[in-house]
Amino acid sequence: MQNLQENDFSEQRKRMVHEQLMARDIYSEDVIKAFLSVKRELFVPESSREHAYGDFPLAIGFGQTISQPYIVALMTQAADIFKEARILEIGSGSGYQAAILAYMCAEVYSVERIEGLKELAEQNCSKAGFFAVRFKCGDGTLGWPEYAPYDIIIVTAASPHIPVELVNQLKDNGRMVIPVGGLAVQDLLLVRKKDNKTIKEKLCGCRFVPLIGEDAWED
Repeated sequence: MQNLQENDFSEQRKRMVHEQLMARDIYSEDVIKAFLSVKRELFVPESSREHAYGDFPLAIGFGQTISQPYIVALMTQAADIFKEARILEIGSGSGYQAAILAYMCAEVYSVERIEGLKELAEQNCSKAGFFAVRFKCGDGTLGWPEYAPYDIIIVTAASPHIPVELVNQLKDNGRMVIPVGGLAVQDLLLVRKKDNKTIKEKLCGCRFVPLIGEDAWED
């Protein structure tokens, strides 16, 4: 029975990549390979596993969600990940984005505000075979200075503006992907840092849960 279920998820994973990602201009071979390889069903609640590859977000507990696969892929592709990159993720969630990043590069550091989610992300990444991701419970708007600077920063919650500390912890010529806007709707931005200045490019409209912290929304 388990093998049948695994085969079923494998087919769903392939359909998701072809119908939701490649059909929407996700063209990076590295991103496609990562999404074909990382088992998304391990990062959603057991009660939701039949919907793991649906084209929509799913609740993961603590009032948080795992983003739809396309948005995760779009953010990953825009970040332009390379094998030697040091990446900071803000908002571990259930660990799916961290696992995708860990598949593609060597160093991933992930900050999660909610202790229970941080533990869940660690457990899920371990189940999926990604043991090298480092997790920390803390205020994501303050980043993780101990391992800065970062080549890439990915923020998986919406901020009213780009947190100053995250810009400070980004390398020159680094890239940040972050949703910025109001509580209801935001713009997904690609931010490039050049000579300590930021250049912003809008990727699409989006809706994320709020980024709570000292330099974003109040709890």
